[in-house]
Amino acid sequence: MTPDTKTRPDPTPVAAGPATAAAPPAPQGPSWRSRIEPGPLLRNLLPLTALVVMFVYFSVEAESFLSTQNLTFMTGEAGILLLTALGATLVIIMGSVDLSVGSAALISGAIVAKVLQSGPIGVVWVILLALAVGVAVGLINGIVFAYGRVPSFITTLGTLSLLSGIGLTFMAGSSISFTAPSVQKLATGQLITHVQNAALIALIVFLAIWFLSRRTRLGLYLYALGGNETVVQLSGIRVNRIKVIAMVLSGVTAALGGLLMAAELNSAGPTLGSTTLLDSIAAIVIGGTALSGGVGGVERTLLGVLILTVLSDGLNQLEVQSYTQTIIKGAVIIVAAVFAMASRRKEVIK
Repeated sequence: MTPDTKTRPDPTPVAAGPATAAAPPAPQGPSWRSRIEPGPLLRNLLPLTALVVMFVYFSVEAESFLSTQNLTFMTGEAGILLLTALGATLVIIMGSVDLSVGSAALISGAIVAKVLQSGPIGVVWVILLALAVGVAVGLINGIVFAYGRVPSFITTLGTLSLLSGIGLTFMAGSSISFTAPSVQKLATGQLITHVQNAALIALIVFLAIWFLSRRTRLGLYLYALGGNETVVQLSGIRVNRIKVIAMVLSGVTAALGGLLMAAELNSAGPTLGSTTLLDSIAAIVIGGTALSGGVGGVERTLLGVLILTVLSDGLNQLEVQSYTQTIIKGAVIIVAAVFAMASRRKEVIK
């Protein structure tokens, strides 16, 4: 027998006994998950469909809903909400969360109001002051979160309480009023007829952050972090720096939102920004950005802001009680979260 015949496998098949017999393949059919998960097209069309349906419904049921005054007011409210939600969207895209946006808005509005109460200053200086407050808040969150290795949920939960306490102490528990027509025009003025300036400012910031998230390497890294942070770390990318930048952007947009809130009212009170956190997260989730990270974007947040603005204003026009509105918003968030996360079964917050 030659070496070749020794190593050649026996072509005769060996009959498998009972212990080695292969089980017949299971019938292929749709799994339980595929039966309950909405398709991508449905997930994308559902928010837009909901917006159209609500707009038509409130237009019919509330006589003043389509009035010029009300629509103009809605542009301002949508602009402020969009500002506070833009930076928070970037944090959620990377798989984390910022719970301090409401407190950042509160302390920003309080500091601006206190400075303006002492005497008039230029609008540019007011904006720079708010930006400085936002950067400081974002750095605190980012350094503790990234370099202190404290989960974002715990970090921002702590700063939520810390900043709220500082802001209320700064106000001494009462409202701070000021007179600054130029600052008020920053929020309620109309450079474009029937569109409040707050909406224009929010649109400019939106375009900047959209470009940052969709057309730059930083945006690519944010989505990658939301997809798989371990892989990003092994790629040699400075993950901690990306996390700090995202938190700073979230603090800056929240602080700008607080500035516009105070400018709109010519005052800053203890309730300033009290609903900002709930409304921001609601807008992000309703728009279709997954809390698990890596899915969504600021363009979806814009859609969520429009939905929430139409819903809130429509309920106000129908004179629905505020506590009932809170119940409705909570239900909408739950439904939206189910659709947004149906295809992302993983840990929610890192």
